[in-house]
Amino acid sequence: MEKILLIGIVLLFVFVVFKLFSLPIRWIFKLLINTAAGFIFLFLFNYIGTFIGLSLGVNILNALFIGILGIPGLILLLLAKWIFLF
Repeated sequence: MEKILLIGIVLLFVFVVFKLFSLPIRWIFKLLINTAAGFIFLFLFNYIGTFIGLSLGVNILNALFIGILGIPGLILLLLAKWIFLF
């Protein structure tokens, strides 16, 4: 009887630990996907932007910023570049 109770407690503990760590892993995976999308968007923006004179540096921080915020993040980065350029 004690062995069954011990196995039940261990299984419950494993389940709780798995549930606690599954949410942060999902967040990290989503952040990686968004950052990759930000990199792709930066490459496309720099390719198209060269024709009209706009460009941003392709780096992890810009990609993360654009990946999390989307188009408003791109606009904020362009405004920050414009403000600090002058």
